[in-house]
Amino acid sequence: MRIALLSDVHGNLPAFEAVLADVDSASVEEIWCLGDLVGYGASPDGCVELARSRCDLCLAGNHDLVVTGDIDIADFSSSAATAAQWTRDNISPQALEFLSSLRPEQDGREVGLYHASPRDPVWEYVLSGWQADECMKAMEARVGAIGHSHVALYFHRPDEGEVEGAPAEGGLEQDLSDGHWLINPGAVGQPRDGDPRAAWLLLDTETWSAEWRRVEYPIEQAASAIEEAGLPKVLAQRLYTGQ
Repeated sequence: MRIALLSDVHGNLPAFEAVLADVDSASVEEIWCLGDLVGYGASPDGCVELARSRCDLCLAGNHDLVVTGDIDIADFSSSAATAAQWTRDNISPQALEFLSSLRPEQDGREVGLYHASPRDPVWEYVLSGWQADECMKAMEARVGAIGHSHVALYFHRPDEGEVEGAPAEGGLEQDLSDGHWLINPGAVGQPRDGDPRAAWLLLDTETWSAEWRRVEYPIEQAASAIEEAGLPKVLAQRLYTGQ
């Protein structure tokens, strides 16, 4: 099956729409979102509605869970907390109901799916080889997909040898057919790997291959919406740098 893996939309509707247009050109069979549809950006309802209509599977991220009240807003940084409170105040009841139905992990598939990690599906940022190694030991599936860090990357543990990993630039292709893997598609709406383009990953579970993709989108539209909503300006400015 050809699957589009998405994560961390964060209320950025122009980025989400651009990614889905690119997904449509890739002839995928399913679209899976690894969480954080809302938070930071100014279009929570639009992003949730688009996910409801287009995604075959959605997980909950920590920003989704704080909006639903499952996580204490005091656990967030000041700008993230401000955006979370704004989202709570402005999200529609229908969108909130959808977010409340989601969970941060899903096992039992060929691919393990976690918003953050197999060890801690809500909070852990997996950015090092030793973390990835422990996560691979904790998951049932040979291949796991994670989001949360907003960094497109991969970790591979061969059948014999040590874990190796690296950032995944747009256009990178990897053969996943041997060993254990942990893959992160990067962020649709708030990239933090120095590339401001929206990110997603094309996963083929027949050939066991992955292709990391990046998509240009009108950043100024998303940034203007954030500023017009009265959200912290840093949330708009960081979109231009991918940080």
